[in-house]
Amino acid sequence: MKLPVLALWVVGVSLMGFCLMGIDKQRARRGAWRVRERTLFAVSLLGGTPGTLLGMYAFHHKTRHWYFRFGLPALLLLQLGMVAWTVIR
Repeated sequence: MKLPVLALWVVGVSLMGFCLMGIDKQRARRGAWRVRERTLFAVSLLGGTPGTLLGMYAFHHKTRHWYFRFGLPALLLLQLGMVAWTVIR
């Protein structure tokens, strides 16, 4: 029963991360107020790493920042490992 709830949570937060990457990219192009990098990482930490990563590459945004390019995939692997450990246990 926990897995479907977790899956819905990840989909919702991932959608938020994807949208935030798109919004930040648009604002960067216009020179407008930006979404904080701290916010993008917070959404990822809450389970939105798949969406944030997809948004990063779909919008070609933050791909030059090493902490996004390497940090988000590492965070995703960590999160997948935690889910696998929880399911197996």
